[in-house]
Amino acid sequence: MQAGQARRVVVSGTGERVKVLKRTNGEYAPKIITGRFTGESERMPAYDLVEPMQYLFIRIVKARGLSHNESPCVNIRTSNHSVRSKPATYRPGDPSSSPEWHQVFALGHNKPDSGASTLEISVWNGQSEQFLGGVCFDLSDVPVRDPPDSPLAPQWYRLEDAVDNPHPGRISGEIQLSVWIGTQADDAFPESCSPDTPYVAYTRSKVYQSPKLWYLRVKVIEAQDLHIASNLPPLTAPDISIKAQLGFQSVRTRRGCMNSHISSFFFNDDLVFVAGEPLEDQLIFLVEDRTGKDPVHLGHVVVNVGSIEQRIDDHQVSSKWYNVECDGGFDGCVRGSYCGRINLRLCLEGGYHVLDEAAHLCSDFRPTAKQLWKPPIGILELGILGARGLLPMKTKVGGKGSTDAYCVAKYGKKWVRTKTITESFDPRWNEQYTWQVYDPCTVLTIGVFDNWRMFTEPSSEERHDSRIGKVRIRVSTLESNRVYTNSYPLLALYRSGLKKMGEIEVAVRFASPSLLPDTCAIYGQPLLPRMHYLRPLGVAQQEALRGAASKMVAAWLARSEPPLGPEVVRYMLDADSHSWSMRKSKANWLRIVAVLAWAVGLAKWLDDIRRWKNPVTTVLVHVLYLVLVWYPDLVVPTGFLYVCLIGVWYYRFRPKIPAGMDTRISQAETVDLRRTRRGVRSNPKFKTTRNR
Repeated sequence: MQAGQARRVVVSGTGERVKVLKRTNGEYAPKIITGRFTGESERMPAYDLVEPMQYLFIRIVKARGLSHNESPCVNIRTSNHSVRSKPATYRPGDPSSSPEWHQVFALGHNKPDSGASTLEISVWNGQSEQFLGGVCFDLSDVPVRDPPDSPLAPQWYRLEDAVDNPHPGRISGEIQLSVWIGTQADDAFPESCSPDTPYVAYTRSKVYQSPKLWYLRVKVIEAQDLHIASNLPPLTAPDISIKAQLGFQSVRTRRGCMNSHISSFFFNDDLVFVAGEPLEDQLIFLVEDRTGKDPVHLGHVVVNVGSIEQRIDDHQVSSKWYNVECDGGFDGCVRGSYCGRINLRLCLEGGYHVLDEAAHLCSDFRPTAKQLWKPPIGILELGILGARGLLPMKTKVGGKGSTDAYCVAKYGKKWVRTKTITESFDPRWNEQYTWQVYDPCTVLTIGVFDNWRMFTEPSSEERHDSRIGKVRIRVSTLESNRVYTNSYPLLALYRSGLKKMGEIEVAVRFASPSLLPDTCAIYGQPLLPRMHYLRPLGVAQQEALRGAASKMVAAWLARSEPPLGPEVVRYMLDADSHSWSMRKSKANWLRIVAVLAWAVGLAKWLDDIRRWKNPVTTVLVHVLYLVLVWYPDLVVPTGFLYVCLIGVWYYRFRPKIPAGMDTRISQAETVDLRRTRRGVRSNPKFKTTRNR
């Protein structure tokens, strides 16, 4: 759809009416999915932003009294589905007749067709495929569970023999299980296994929490009694510096100023690190003599981060002397002996917000110290409906393309991950999540990825998930208690140009019980916590600390089960957003021009008045000028009146839905394809390089 095209309505394959708004973004504009909700501000029950999907849940717990078997497994079969459990496990000391599974299955359930359907649960020997018994249920008698009902208690069922078994009388034992009908709001749904999502840890839906991060401020003040080499050339001052290390972070002080009277070195350098909880790391200081060609280690100091004082304001922290342990760098120096001391002032800053995202795309501005948090102003609800028209991301045997997509959403410290829908270009997730909102000037990030880790074998190298695209929604653009159900394009920018990877359908609602005055008062407060203005960090220093914070978050989430890959975290956090590109430079320049355009327009308007191009406007301006000269008290009220009138005029053109990526402002549509193609032909190694 080109810019300026009339509004039209398209009927999708599922019968939903999709209304395309008239926007300058063309085919990359978001779409409104209508016909799903009856009202915008209607009060709805919990878990209402997604389509309710009926599931048949089967929880297989354990068995007892089975006949002789080796690694038994359970087969579950209905008229439409057939799944198999993982091999059984045993507790230490238990016999082979008492296996355990502790596994939940969720099978798609069509209620009108369930009257004449049955559920068959059978136990088989995993080695010889021998039938060990089974249980049959009539689906019309299966109970329905509606949260917040408690989970259905499992029961023991006697295993029955098959009708056509050639060796009857060999079946024995019981199996403990529970069967019920529910929706995706059920507590067992995230842990369940379904036919379209194989039982692999990398395919489950999970909720993650980012680690609690602190700024660790280190002030290196002074060093005394250092064992310095005595055979220095004449008029040569020793070059002493201190290197501080915390994990993968390393910072070095400037050269110390020597005081010949008391044989000490003064540094007075402020160093800042990012520390994450649990505070179990060690802060290491290395004292180095860099006078010669090769640096010589004079000693080291080790400080446990957990023992450092925490502060939430700018009160003065007392400094401490730490003994330097010798590294054996000089003759006669015993390793571990005393070889000097350094004066350090250490503190963990709780009044700062540790930025792990770009400041203009941040989803949280709360300080680290919890006692400084303000009460939440509302709740942000996100329903991840599904995606349409995804492009194939991998090629299987036979040359057939496929995509195993899952969705990741991030807001504040909370990350969510949907299930992986295998081999589908139109996956339907229908999962709903909530976040607490402390500041409306924040951004919700939603990304779609192709799962490669599900194919990783334990002995092989770990594969990385492929990015498909992401969408950002600003909370400040959402009206309170209104449901926005939109379809956003997933865009990827390559050196060959802008490419549409598909569309994602989401439903968003910002529920704020007290819109006035609490929410409006937030807009009049500073964006960052108070310490950012009392003792501000430099731009370059803050960007370096943001890179360290993003690495720590990626390492923390990679240790979860299932893990959230570092490549996913870096893409969601825009860890490479500081990289330079001609497209970004051009976009920033046009933004500056747009900001200053009002001054150019005002000068042109005054010049038109001076030249009498519009006599009516010129006369009215002169009359207004004379009135303000006679009544100067009306200058300020008149200025405010015009500002209000301009705001009311432009209010009509505000976006009706949360905007996605604006390809015109970001200059994504103006990538020079001819220049890119010439560069690719001349240098083949740039074929897969992205245009940042």
